[in-house]
Amino acid sequence: MVEQNVAVPEAIRAHFFRQGEACARLGSPFTAAMCRTLAEVLVEGPFARAVADWPGDPAADALALRACGAFHGLARGGHPLLAEIYPPATPTEARFEEVVRTVAAGSADALLPWLASAPQTNEVGRSGIVLGAALLLAAEVGLPMEVLEIGASAGVNLFFDQYGYDLGGGQRWKVGAEVGLSCAWAGSPPPLDGRVDVVARAGSDLAPIDAGDPAARGRMLAYIWPDQAERQARAAGALATVARSGLAVEPASADEWLERALATPQADGRLRFLFHTIMWQYLPGAVAARAEAAILAAGARATGAAPFAYFAMEADETPGAAALTLTVWPGGQRRALGRGDFHGRSAEWQL
Repeated sequence: MVEQNVAVPEAIRAHFFRQGEACARLGSPFTAAMCRTLAEVLVEGPFARAVADWPGDPAADALALRACGAFHGLARGGHPLLAEIYPPATPTEARFEEVVRTVAAGSADALLPWLASAPQTNEVGRSGIVLGAALLLAAEVGLPMEVLEIGASAGVNLFFDQYGYDLGGGQRWKVGAEVGLSCAWAGSPPPLDGRVDVVARAGSDLAPIDAGDPAARGRMLAYIWPDQAERQARAAGALATVARSGLAVEPASADEWLERALATPQADGRLRFLFHTIMWQYLPGAVAARAEAAILAAGARATGAAPFAYFAMEADETPGAAALTLTVWPGGQRRALGRGDFHGRSAEWQL
């Protein structure tokens, strides 16, 4: 018997509405509409109950985006009703709501697994901001880099040096690369003439995506908003880059992996460069504390011949963009580099 009259708490409904507003600001009216509609129509069935009974912080857990990814995953899999409302379809508002309500109530078995893990867009657009940190390090440190990433998902940002960039104002980097990205740099940006020499790459994720597996690639693409075709295309290109490389992101908790990876002996004449983008918020408190301790321990071991750099692009108390911070050891002074758009569309550098 189908459960009736599920009451989604107002705090969770408010989260869906706020996420919809954020999606609209970030250029996805479709996902904005999906968030608003889900807030209104989740009234029956196991999927609605799972949302209503969410045990954690819905915003920190990106609950609305988990739900949107679930629906997009079904749509990409050919669900006939969702084909009526997903781009390029242009349904009426009434039909949109009807389809979402029907699928939410009737396809719980397919939708529920998507709620179990955080969204993994592995947004390759953020590479335009990671590049800025790497160029600054190239100018200031000038050593070949061992690049490490936690929350690496499929690993596309580990290949930031392989993509071409339009940085706005006539600024370009690596013209003619197979994958082209746009990130409008403003303010006082890093110099573009530094030589970024990546000699090793490695990453971890609690649930990594295998770029060589079509099903896994489809899961990642389901988290990219369906009315943003350019994001879909560049993600597909970046996934192909990772697949050709043979790199495998290691399945591991960030803290456990950092303790092992950062304790690995570092050759003199190399810079070890660790970064993460929009993932720290998903770490449980104990995991974050242990990961931070591993980072600080690596900093304490760094030498002038074998330095260590740590770059973070993460949300903070200032809404609308992510804080960009860089710490380099020896020394260990944390520097604020500016702010970046969550999807990597722009960066305001303050160097």
